[in-house]
Amino acid sequence: MKKTTIYLNKIWLIGLFILINSNILAQNNPFNCDYNAYLFQYNDVYSIDLASGNSYLVATDVTPGNINAAAYNPADGYIWGYLNSPDKTIVRIGQDFATTTYYIPELTSGNKYVGDIDSNGIYFLKAGGATYYKVDLNPSSPNYGLYISTESLSQGISVHDWAFNANDGYLYTVEQNSNILYRIDSSNGSVIPLGEVPILSGLSYTYGAVYFDASGNFYVSANQTGTIYMIKNVQNLTGSNGMTSNLFAFGPSSSSNDGARCPTAPVPQEDCVNGIDDDGDGLVDCDDPSCSGYASCPVIQAPVSGGNNGGLESNNRLAEQINKRNFNRTRNNYKFNSEKARKVTRTASYGNKNPNNFQLADFIPLGTIFEDEVIESTPTDLLAITNATAVYSVDYIKNNKSIASILALKTDEGVYEHTKYICDRLLGAQLLSVSTIEINGQTFIKSIIKNTDGSMEFVLSFSAKVVNNETNFAIESHWNLDSYEDNVTFYNFQIWTNSLDDLYGLGGEVLNLVNTQKTISDFNNSLPPTVYVRKGKYNNGSLDLQVVNTNRTQNVTFDAGLRVTETSASSTLTSQINLAGNYITNLQLATGNLFDVGFRLGDGVAIPDDLFMSDGPWGVDDAGTNTTVMNYAILPNSTLFDIDEFPIERNVVLSANTSDYIAVYRALTPRFKAVDLSEYQSFKLKAKGTGTLEIRFVKESITNWEEQYETSIVLTSTLKDYAIPFSAFTTTDGSELILDDVKTIVFTMKSENGTVVTKEMTLEAIRFSKDFIETFDSSDLETISVQPNPMLTNTSLHFITLQEESVVLYVYNQLGEIVEQINFDAVNGRNEIMMNRGKLSTGLYFCKIVSPNHDYKAIKLLVK
Repeated sequence: MKKTTIYLNKIWLIGLFILINSNILAQNNPFNCDYNAYLFQYNDVYSIDLASGNSYLVATDVTPGNINAAAYNPADGYIWGYLNSPDKTIVRIGQDFATTTYYIPELTSGNKYVGDIDSNGIYFLKAGGATYYKVDLNPSSPNYGLYISTESLSQGISVHDWAFNANDGYLYTVEQNSNILYRIDSSNGSVIPLGEVPILSGLSYTYGAVYFDASGNFYVSANQTGTIYMIKNVQNLTGSNGMTSNLFAFGPSSSSNDGARCPTAPVPQEDCVNGIDDDGDGLVDCDDPSCSGYASCPVIQAPVSGGNNGGLESNNRLAEQINKRNFNRTRNNYKFNSEKARKVTRTASYGNKNPNNFQLADFIPLGTIFEDEVIESTPTDLLAITNATAVYSVDYIKNNKSIASILALKTDEGVYEHTKYICDRLLGAQLLSVSTIEINGQTFIKSIIKNTDGSMEFVLSFSAKVVNNETNFAIESHWNLDSYEDNVTFYNFQIWTNSLDDLYGLGGEVLNLVNTQKTISDFNNSLPPTVYVRKGKYNNGSLDLQVVNTNRTQNVTFDAGLRVTETSASSTLTSQINLAGNYITNLQLATGNLFDVGFRLGDGVAIPDDLFMSDGPWGVDDAGTNTTVMNYAILPNSTLFDIDEFPIERNVVLSANTSDYIAVYRALTPRFKAVDLSEYQSFKLKAKGTGTLEIRFVKESITNWEEQYETSIVLTSTLKDYAIPFSAFTTTDGSELILDDVKTIVFTMKSENGTVVTKEMTLEAIRFSKDFIETFDSSDLETISVQPNPMLTNTSLHFITLQEESVVLYVYNQLGEIVEQINFDAVNGRNEIMMNRGKLSTGLYFCKIVSPNHDYKAIKLLVK
């Protein structure tokens, strides 16, 4: 990077600068009030999009020393800052990040970390306390680059940055701990308190970077969490009128930082009610953090999912096992009852070293986030299907709602194989943001997830391993699971909350408790991905993805492994994707039909994004007495479904010997979440097999397995189409079926008499349809009608069946002899068999339809 050093003193009043290093003089261009905010960390520079909170590195090592007190200069269009080395030196930074340094001998030694420049080009900078300094940086002034004076504020305040409001010319800042907004008259140092910022109440962050926009909105960034807050139109505040403040965006954490931005540049604002992404951050209305609490948008503090349902958000290896675990919970009528859960209370031993070997419970914070109570929510069934050897989880309850959860797991041969943030981004959930959070002086990855039910969770994951002959802990935290050390014991922590501040508090206390048991000697943490998938879906053989590109990269590589069905082998897919440097890109990637896919998206330089998507899996329930599965296969579906149908992907072939029952089941989502199918009117499939097939819809609102809605059909040895009206599904209380919360579909075949029998089923083209299927009473399934009757030359016999089947019409004379036989392939619903008189003589006859599924009553036919 080009650099120029200039030594200034008041004796050069004619404004001539002696260049100490004239051979590398830089004629760099000014920024000239662009819309970006710039964040300086040590000697690196990040561009910050205030609307989204996203940042990307634009320059590294721009000076030998660290830059602080950064400020945009309206008088020359450059950014200026103070260097910690060499001492008493300020620096001018151009648009190409070339620098020119100036020595100001009148400044005191030591770092100056608070600074901004007014519209006249006067630089106001300070360290702690009340003393501040003024330097003339107006290029049209004869004193350009010269020290002006040392002044004092009317009171000492603990602040870490300040900024000029172009609307009134005053400096503004927010004090750490008190969270009071101050207005400062730079002409005389008068400090005017305007009251505590409501959105910051109770927080104790360092506000190391603050910015203004053209409207006088004041943006305050918290170092530790990266959260950007906005205080609206501060020039209108009197100290006694109301202050409007809110979340604005979730940005990266930072340390040794300072911010600079042109104060007359606007910042795009989200409308919150118009259904449009007004500020260009890819988030619409209530999804945008800046809308929290505005219009109809709720404040971001909804309940979070509990620990009892956590720990299984990813990994193709266990999709079927996860499905079976959830199915067994439903079949056994299991539901976690938070009111009956064991309360976890803080004892005298809390926070002390456990002399009898620590347990996972020793790492759980209590009282850190001012919860009302903590309950144990341990999902012990994780031990049977994951690589965890011990598990413990708690939920934090406040005002009868879960506000946070911690899931702690011990693994013996590597890190725990599931992560909260590799979530259902292809099934309705969204990764709203991924950036950094600084906890106990260390940088971790925080992610913000919007779940399919609309709730929002702030997520943090890290793991501890024993090192140095079991005397210390080392902490690892990575986005990619393959970045963790292999074949070692880890203590894994997944923390999710409805508040970023609570995430910060719980994360810090977990680290403190870990450090109590064994001193933490080392941290090995990675940065988050710079390109990531926010959301997407699988649709007709393609992945539709929305990609967020925070570092404006041009190209990324898509590397995927996929399976067509649960029982098929994996295949790979690689392609290059051109993002053209765009922040938001909507992609459609052809994959063909698939059951699951795991893929990595990255540019080969920064941390890549890892993502896993599974369709709702098929599973086999072979828990019946003396049940042996002989053949079980999931096959691709070749049926072209109608656009208004809800397909149940993939076909099933099953054969088993059982003296009890055998069943297959299909979750509608991989997380066993309920799906609203109330707009559909019938259930269709093709099937064949041996005997009666029971079909059961499992609804989330029904906790008792025996009360779930079910019906049955009779299978034959040939593949037939079945169209079943919802009225055919019944329950124990006789209520009407409303399919607003279906979690899974179960297909069961039973041994009717308890002896070992072979049961077979083939199920294809399963779907929910909007077609209305006429329903019938049971008496309709026994009745035959004939018209006309008496018959002269021909007549029609009418009957009803509930499935495709082959029937035979027999016509008997009065002696019981068969005089006519007609074979007929019936369809589901109403059927008509045409019969000609032929050789029938005048007299009385009896008509009988023989069906494998229904017992129709004979009817008399008179022939004239």
